[in-house]
Amino acid sequence: MSETRDTRLRRLGMRSMRRGMKEMDLILMGFTPMLATMSDEELDAYESLLDENDQDLYAWIAGQSAPPAEHGEMIDRIKAGLPA
Repeated sequence: MSETRDTRLRRLGMRSMRRGMKEMDLILMGFTPMLATMSDEELDAYESLLDENDQDLYAWIAGQSAPPAEHGEMIDRIKAGLPA
């Protein structure tokens, strides 16, 4: 039995809020409303991003290092949603 879209969105939301690094919890919690507008392929990309460790994610979002090509677009989307 496969997961429904609603269940997937809730699961990804929980994974976004329970990262282990408070900064990433806050950043990704602010991004979770966008998940509902994403295609299944975009959700796949986001889920893949969540598999990365918090220190790398933070460095990519903060511009301290360049993200791998496969995560670049999603990192840009997350950064675009951050307050200036």
